[in-house]
Amino acid sequence: MSSRSERQPPIQLVIDSSTAAPKSNPSRSSAPSKRSLSSILARLHAGYFRITLSLGAQALLWKSLRQPTSTDDDHDLNSPLLKIFTFLPSSAYLLLWCISLSILISLSFFYLLRCCFHFHLVKAEFMHHVGVNYLFAPWTSYLILLQSAPVLIAPKTVSYLVLWWLFAFPIMALDVMIYGQWFTTERRFLSMAANPTSQISLLGNLVGAWAAAEMEWKESAVCMFSLGMAHYLVLFVTLYQRLSGSNRLPAMLRPVFFLFFAVPSMASLAWSSISGSYDAASKMLFFLSLFLFTSLACRPNLFKKSMRKFNVAWWAYSFPLTFLALAAAQYAQEVEGHAAPILMIALSGLSFLVFLGLMLFTVLNVTKLLRENDPILSFAKDPTA
Repeated sequence: MSSRSERQPPIQLVIDSSTAAPKSNPSRSSAPSKRSLSSILARLHAGYFRITLSLGAQALLWKSLRQPTSTDDDHDLNSPLLKIFTFLPSSAYLLLWCISLSILISLSFFYLLRCCFHFHLVKAEFMHHVGVNYLFAPWTSYLILLQSAPVLIAPKTVSYLVLWWLFAFPIMALDVMIYGQWFTTERRFLSMAANPTSQISLLGNLVGAWAAAEMEWKESAVCMFSLGMAHYLVLFVTLYQRLSGSNRLPAMLRPVFFLFFAVPSMASLAWSSISGSYDAASKMLFFLSLFLFTSLACRPNLFKKSMRKFNVAWWAYSFPLTFLALAAAQYAQEVEGHAAPILMIALSGLSFLVFLGLMLFTVLNVTKLLRENDPILSFAKDPTA
């Protein structure tokens, strides 16, 4: 037995290098790079134009604070607080406006590519009860930048007129398609489709009315203002009743509740430009927006879940605050005393701090912007994403 065991050959372990180190396939390595652009376009929905809304609104705030519109010289002398913002550097405003324009053009270009290569997602976005409202955001952003433009593109000029028609016509076309479905078809009942993001469509009409009033196109301004305010009353009552359809909003999108006071703030500015003065109607709209802002500010637990992880929905905090600060600035220029200027300074400072904080968060979390679990992307699943 011992002699047989000694005759057995030793066991050898052989490693084949060809199987241990497989050759890289160049076609496989290039596949992720090809899919990356497609996945970016698939996830770049219209909700990202909230960033351009905030940038344009902040540029408009800086311009209005540097150039007060009040014509009452005695009121200006009795309100030294209003002259603080006249010392803001014009270079900072121009830089902010140029950055806003460049980002808006870039986002528009990529969204145009999305329309070309992922048209089924754009169609699904139009049919979604949340995604359809953000289709107004690009055109509203362009109208805001048009109003905050430097002196080269001033109202009553041909370029201003052409650009207004170019940006206002898509808003009116979307009005006909979306508002008409609320009472003529069974596809989209207002009681089921209404949600806080529906107010973005109203902002487009009111911003368009404000821009038209700056050109002294009173009839066009009144037309868009009446269209926006009529649907705002219907939508506000529907959302106030908290029907079953209005509760279909993910917790991550709760920052859009700030739109509740953004619409009356913009309405007060638009009506002030139409009527030529900050009259009682404008003041009532401003006080309504101030009340709604206070109601939301007193309930921070409402936004607790949405603040756990960074999301592009956070930008919904910025531009409503800026619109409220713009309305406060108009109110401070028409009312005597120091309470209104102090309120204007407080809201303007809060708006700038929120805007600056969102800029920092976005830069630090730029890789998290195109999220796979974005609630707006739930309307469609792209197999190539």
